[in-house]
Amino acid sequence: MSLAQQLQDAWNRQAGWLKLLRPLSCLYRFGFLLNKQCYRWQLKKSYRAPVPVMVIGNITVGGSGKTPLLIQLVKHLQHHQVKVAVISRGYGGKGPFPARVTLDSHPDDVGDEPCLIVQSTAVAMAVGPNRQASIEMLLAEDQFDLIICDDGLQHWALERQIEWIVLDQQRGLGNAKLLPEGYLREPVSRLQEGTVIEHAMQPSSELNMHLQVAQPYLLNPIEGQQESFQSNEYYNVVVGIGYPQRFYNTLSSIGVTRFHCFEFKDHHEYDIEDIHFDDQSPIITTEKDAVKLLPLLKQYPDYQRQIWVVPVDAVLSDACYQHLAQQLAALNITLV
Repeated sequence: MSLAQQLQDAWNRQAGWLKLLRPLSCLYRFGFLLNKQCYRWQLKKSYRAPVPVMVIGNITVGGSGKTPLLIQLVKHLQHHQVKVAVISRGYGGKGPFPARVTLDSHPDDVGDEPCLIVQSTAVAMAVGPNRQASIEMLLAEDQFDLIICDDGLQHWALERQIEWIVLDQQRGLGNAKLLPEGYLREPVSRLQEGTVIEHAMQPSSELNMHLQVAQPYLLNPIEGQQESFQSNEYYNVVVGIGYPQRFYNTLSSIGVTRFHCFEFKDHHEYDIEDIHFDDQSPIITTEKDAVKLLPLLKQYPDYQRQIWVVPVDAVLSDACYQHLAQQLAALNITLV
């Protein structure tokens, strides 16, 4: 297990030894707040895009359901004739940046989540650490009503008109400590500054979402092997996401209870050896991981182990859509 995975496990367990990291958390807090104040005092310049910007992010490290939420919002906006584009850091991608994400983009170049977003929505998208450059690349090609910034909550160099903060009830806030003692990127007080979307099956807020599991599908149909999903079969779980436990819970919800876990770090770059096992059991994985496994299968066409993918869709409360409509109306963006 890597150091990053050990730390993630300690956060999830709220291990007592994390208190030893408190001095580092204090340094992180000082540096973070100083950087934020530099933008407020205009000692550092921030970029104001010529079109409204909506940021979707979280204050925790690891998965919160943000990507499925973003995908659902893009589909909703497209349905209502809002011309939307998306930008992202492109974490895990090697560039060169800024890079336009297309249906033919490789996750090694632009990142796995951007590939998944574009494959799911066909939205105009650009990635790179310089968000201004990504926006300018998109606006040089077309006009847009709204730009959504994926996971840019702490990127103060970009001004924004709307902020949605996804808060996962299942993970909660852990020990409510900042990195590295806890998994908070920002203090809990940050939740008072944006629109908080509670990710929960039994929410306490009107603004909420949950993930709905769709029918698993085969990533690589193999001649002579069954192509119907069997929940009672034994599976090798291959997962490289921020919070693997959520996927295990998803598997349980569809009746998959017999499996062995092979966990990798978030945004892991898969090698063919990562999906070779001693037994003959099929693999089951997430859509995010499937984006990276598919190019690997094309490199090794003789690979003979079935890989099943479990898709999930974000289901938003009516109040979320009503709140979004009000926020957009304030920016003179009308849903048709």
